[in-house]
Amino acid sequence: MANRIGLYPGTFDPFTLGHADIMRRGAKLVDTLIIGVTTNPSKNPMFTPEERMEMVASEVARLGIDNVEIKGFDALLMDYAAKQGASLVIRGLRAVADFEYEYQMAGMNQQLNPNIETVFLMADISLQPIASKLVKEIALYGGEISRFVSPEIEARVMDRVEQLGLKGDR
Repeated sequence: MANRIGLYPGTFDPFTLGHADIMRRGAKLVDTLIIGVTTNPSKNPMFTPEERMEMVASEVARLGIDNVEIKGFDALLMDYAAKQGASLVIRGLRAVADFEYEYQMAGMNQQLNPNIETVFLMADISLQPIASKLVKEIALYGGEISRFVSPEIEARVMDRVEQLGLKGDR
């Protein structure tokens, strides 16, 4: 039987507890789950692709998931998924706004490669409000982010905020 490969793509800047939830659950659906750490020209990342891959690797180790591979990519998603031999792309949904965007993207991706399915996983109810962008914003203003990321990711984010000299008043 062929190895069923799934791809969970994202910028993961930073990797949140919401991402960890989708990764953990997505890994149960496939033999191998590739976490594709990508760039996004419309986002202003706090961390380099290499740093984001390190963060994902630390979370994979923390959760003890053994069927996950972490790879960086900078290509059209469906081309990359096909190159990796993925039969499905896993996407996390938090709210209706996510669904509208992801539904449109899934339709476009199906046009590009009808052999790769998109699977949507709803975020755990307790994790639905978490967004990397908001975690960074909270950290930049000196807020508490421990409810949204693991302790290791929290330390990395707060260190980066201090390195950049951007920490707002508490």
